Amino acid sequence: MKYNRILLKLSGEALMGDQQYGIDPKRLAMYAAEVKSAVDKGVEVAIVIGGGNIFRGMQGAAKGMDRVQGDYMGMLATVINSMAIQAEIEKAGVPAKLLSGIAIDPIAESMSRRKAIDYLKQGYVVVIAAGTGNPFFTTDSAAALRAVEIQADVIMKGTRVDGIYTADPEKDKTATRFETITFAEVYEKQLNVMDLTAITLCQENKLPILVFNMNIEGNLQRIIEGENIGTVVA
Repeated sequence: MKYNRILLKLSGEALMGDQQYGIDPKRLAMYAAEVKSAVDKGVEVAIVIGGGNIFRGMQGAAKGMDRVQGDYMGMLATVINSMAIQAEIEKAGVPAKLLSGIAIDPIAESMSRRKAIDYLKQGYVVVIAAGTGNPFFTTDSAAALRAVEIQADVIMKGTRVDGIYTADPEKDKTATRFETITFAEVYEKQLNVMDLTAITLCQENKLPILVFNMNIEGNLQRIIEGENIGTVVA
């Protein structure tokens, strides 16, 4: 087995499924089953999820809203998604703890590195909500920060495409997929993997990023079992 401890980064939009907004119960259940399959293999799993299916701070700012206020609203959107995934994982029979980058009793405990690592060692899935707890940072940056804090072996970024391509495969049919790529190449080719703050944090801490299609059932388990799926940035 390649990985002992992973941080799974999910986008809020992915939770919409085929809907235009909100949370699709079928997609939520599928993600919980994927997480359970990893835990059943003995992997420690932490999760950071975005809030784009509910609210995006950047979009609010583009419409004239105060950016800081918008970003805090976006953090609260991630709390809603995190509560949903925690409940679904517990429903699947796996214990889960919800930690938050902003104080939000009685819904979640405040995030602390020691607490997160302790819960992971005890067999809990640890869902970390509310980004970094600061405005001007994306949930990509939060995922990189939390992964470094908990000493994860890898960030697994679950998307709707099966890796990183030379161009957007949904728009350009000639786009080809990278199996592996360096951080330097991501900068050089200006590839949209994660935002630059997240990429820099991962590069400085030698933390690989694996981008894969989370919407294919069993993909997470196949990766855990050592199959070469997706693209690794290292």
